[in-house]
Amino acid sequence: MKKNFSILIVLTVFLVLVSSLAGAQEYRIGISQFVEHPALDAAREGFITGLAEAGFSEDNIEFIEQNAQADFATAQSIAQQFKGENLDLILAIATPNAQAAANVITETPVLFTAVTDPEEAGIVESMERPGGNMTGTTDMNPVAQQIELIKEFIPEITDLGVLYNPGEVNSVVQVDLVKETTAEMGINLHEGTVSNSSEVSLAASSLIGDVDAIYVPTDNIIVSALPSVLNITNQNKIPVFASENGQVRQGSIATLGIDYNLLGIQTGKMAARVLNGADPAEMAVESSDQLKLYLNKKAAENLNLEIPAAVLDRADVIYEEITQE
Repeated sequence: MKKNFSILIVLTVFLVLVSSLAGAQEYRIGISQFVEHPALDAAREGFITGLAEAGFSEDNIEFIEQNAQADFATAQSIAQQFKGENLDLILAIATPNAQAAANVITETPVLFTAVTDPEEAGIVESMERPGGNMTGTTDMNPVAQQIELIKEFIPEITDLGVLYNPGEVNSVVQVDLVKETTAEMGINLHEGTVSNSSEVSLAASSLIGDVDAIYVPTDNIIVSALPSVLNITNQNKIPVFASENGQVRQGSIATLGIDYNLLGIQTGKMAARVLNGADPAEMAVESSDQLKLYLNKKAAENLNLEIPAAVLDRADVIYEEITQE
């Protein structure tokens, strides 16, 4: 009798497990990333974490990941490829890939992240009601506050350099804000522009001798080649100030910015809502309100740049070393 009862329990457990597995829906999600650099990588990892926290783990999701390696044509090709795939949802990381997706994908839901101004980029109809099949998160920076932070470090600053790619809408939006802020503060702005990563070193070198510091927006071309920028600026004792914390870890002096991993988590939870039936057209674009002050003491020490006591006191994260992770 006990033996039969034990067999019955085993069979019951087995049937429950089989039923559970049979009922678990599997999803295919495409991830289209513009280039590898710490901020975008953190957003991608956060997205997967956010999905898992919302009940969608890698056990029942197949991720198809593609990277454009900072090439705009490749971003378009990835979008075309994903259009032909049987995908339940697509994540577009960074403005160029989100624009590429918007150009060709009209039926599959698309979430985007690390997009500075989705409306200006033509990705959504409005931030409140995106329309169509796309919504996501913006990484718009507090540009004016970031420039004010530079002046805290260098009160006597008269000339500021900025490096960016005019082909990235996200960068143009930020540089326009830099122009407004520096004009109000009486600071001369010098622009170093590029169209691809091979031009970054030359653009950085062109600013040497004319500027007291350099500001790097969340420009994907520049950030992907940031080590080459820092190599030139460090040799010439020119401090570089960042727009996001990954740049600070790599050796920029400081920034007031968002955490891209948290932004990715936020996007992943939005994606979970879409997988559960929510309509992207009616989901407002979200942003992060969790700004943190990041400092790199080693980077400042290498340039003999004093960190103001007031900045140290309110710092949220202080890096003691420089790392390329």
